[in-house]
Amino acid sequence: MPSFSLDALADAAESETQLSKKEFPLMPVGQAVDMGFTDDGVPLIDPRIFDSPEFFRNPYPYYRILRDHYPVFHDKLHNTYWVTRYEDITACYFDDEGFNTIPKGSSSGVLGNTQLELSGVEHRRRRNLYGQHLVGKSLENRIPAIERLAKEMIADWENLGEDVVQDKDGVRTVNIAAAFANEFPIRVVSEILGIPKDAQGQFFYWYNSMMAGLGGSATHQMGLEARQDLEDYISDIVEQRRVTPTYLYDNDGNPISKDIISKLCETKIDNDYLSTEEITSNIALVIGGGGETTRGAILNLWYLLLQHPDQFEAVMEDEANWDLAFHEMLRHSSSIGGQPRHNTHDVEMHGVKVPAGSLMEMVDFSANHDDRIFKDPETFNIFRDDLYAGKILRSGYNKDGKCSHMAFGVGPHLCPGAWISHQETVVGSKILAAHMKNPRINLDKMPKDIDGTSLAPIGLISVRDLWLDYDL
Repeated sequence: MPSFSLDALADAAESETQLSKKEFPLMPVGQAVDMGFTDDGVPLIDPRIFDSPEFFRNPYPYYRILRDHYPVFHDKLHNTYWVTRYEDITACYFDDEGFNTIPKGSSSGVLGNTQLELSGVEHRRRRNLYGQHLVGKSLENRIPAIERLAKEMIADWENLGEDVVQDKDGVRTVNIAAAFANEFPIRVVSEILGIPKDAQGQFFYWYNSMMAGLGGSATHQMGLEARQDLEDYISDIVEQRRVTPTYLYDNDGNPISKDIISKLCETKIDNDYLSTEEITSNIALVIGGGGETTRGAILNLWYLLLQHPDQFEAVMEDEANWDLAFHEMLRHSSSIGGQPRHNTHDVEMHGVKVPAGSLMEMVDFSANHDDRIFKDPETFNIFRDDLYAGKILRSGYNKDGKCSHMAFGVGPHLCPGAWISHQETVVGSKILAAHMKNPRINLDKMPKDIDGTSLAPIGLISVRDLWLDYDL
């Protein structure tokens, strides 16, 4: 039996670490690092690029290489198969037998027993529990609360500290991330769920901790503790609402519908009321869908529109264009990157054999920039003629040369927060636009790209801070 010294093992571990890391130069947006070519002239892909700052700020030239030359790329470093073409991803999302679930344990640890990791009949039954509360008339009933909360937050701007709001010479400079976008969707979700006012401050802690807990082992324990704290609190609320439901109100103070917790308390499966755990897990999904996605959507939308003044002017002249801008923003710079899947049987795609049970990443970012579907995909254009911008459909849309974006996915596992995010982003943005006269990006306070002059690209992450100036 061979023996190894501790020094040799340490040297081997260090060598392996170095092999898994590599510095890649930051390239002009739209240009890829030269990673070499095959004898046939095909550009090579070094999977270490996927962990680099270059990829996070400038991903689309690398997705183009994958789509054109490696549409199903076996990334042995990350033990993942990347699926990057629009049509392939669509087919996988709708194949409920072959690619029917996200990997077990990827969400349930913090969010609880949610429908995300279910499939087939059980998934459809779970989804229908709360789907009725997120669309149609229920969606319309939330508008008064959204409008009121947005106006309340904006009215309070003058009371925020100078690290968020600064007034000088008739101009207000405001970080709309800290002053509005970070907290606005959480306030809305808290209200429509029916969380009492005196607990909404604690609700922010639950949300922030649970979302952080999805990000890695360092914050996982905090997320678990927050979810347990939420479940303990909700269990008492549920018992109260089973007896005495509470309501959402219109702008005149008249009740228009029961809040979501009250409605879930009345919901039955197989003639049996939902358990507290089932209600809590549904609430956790609504929190995630109505929180982080909306925060990123608001900031990305304003960041892109204000860099395209003609398009912002068109939105200001016709409010109907906010919906066009919302969908094009999600196609161009979504804050939702894709959905992992496990294939339930061996499959072969584009000559690549994928064994059953493999981790397959459906890269929605790439699908949204597939030039087989969208012309000149790196250009932000709210009036493009190849993007469907109507009501969000689980079935997707592909008709008369128009296709829906992939920001929320399609099919059975379309993001449950899609409709919430759309409504809150558009309604909240209309109210922001009505309040701010001549808004523009404060260039001095915003990060720059590698040339030191251009604004930093969004890349794979949503804008974190957005400093705007507007005339008082």
